Amino acid sequence: MHSSPSSLTGRDFAAALCVVVIWGLNFVAMKLALRDFTPFQLGAIRYVFASLPLVLFVRFPRGGIKWLVAYGLCQGVGQFGLLFVALQVGMTAALASVLMQIQVFFTALFGYFVLRETLTPALRVGLVCAAVGLGCFAMNYAGGGEQGAMVAGTTVLGFVLNVGSAAMWAASNIVARRAHQSMKKFDALGFVVWSSLVPILPFTVASLLVDPTALRWRWLEADWGSWLSVAYLGWFATILAYALWTWLLRRHPANKVAPFSLAVPLIGLTAGVVALGESISPWQWGGIAFIVLALGIVMLWPLLAARRAAAAAG
Repeated sequence: MHSSPSSLTGRDFAAALCVVVIWGLNFVAMKLALRDFTPFQLGAIRYVFASLPLVLFVRFPRGGIKWLVAYGLCQGVGQFGLLFVALQVGMTAALASVLMQIQVFFTALFGYFVLRETLTPALRVGLVCAAVGLGCFAMNYAGGGEQGAMVAGTTVLGFVLNVGSAAMWAASNIVARRAHQSMKKFDALGFVVWSSLVPILPFTVASLLVDPTALRWRWLEADWGSWLSVAYLGWFATILAYALWTWLLRRHPANKVAPFSLAVPLIGLTAGVVALGESISPWQWGGIAFIVLALGIVMLWPLLAARRAAAAAG
């Protein structure tokens, strides 16, 4: 039940636009930061920014420490650890912004198997379209070539890691749902801020163990652009955007808010091409089209069905 206004106000549209722009530009910021940071360094520093200084002012969410740890490991170490490595070893910001959206379908599958949630007709059709889209992306590498070679700005490893990152995002969504169900008073902001402390130690240890000695201290020489990128990832993409999105979901039903997320891959694509000069192959365009179509089906099908039902009843 939503006691809030039924129609979106100008302030709501402004908040939604702010969120999708922040999330769309998120991938360019990652690429820029990876010029001076290794993936594990970026992970650690990103979450230092995401947790400070808010952890000093936001109350600790009681009764759910196991969910905080699980969410921090899935969303922080899993999702962003894999994504940062993918962007370094062979993935464009433009394509990553689209591939990450398949988390919608991983979430549906995990919800079906773990939470016994139903797969709606829209989700079933969307899953088929998303699978075709992934097939199109995979066709980039069908010609063979040297292992690890760049094809249309990406590598097989980068592609696989990116898909794995989307799956970990979906896993974190399931953890968040379970936390919301089990915790008496679920504070979304407190949950995000305090769970941001969890990935710092694993990322730091991974950097000490994996990063070459020559790179371990390179972050101390990072330029201001890389530090601004990290601040953007921690404060804007993590805290501000998530807080605004949660605020919108509290004011309006999810089926009115969710369709705005369709703009995220479009903005990410444009930003990657314009800001970083990335190119997109014909097979990638095919994959992008099917992924966006799949998202559109899942987001818009319920709205169209509700309107048809209302028209029939009227």
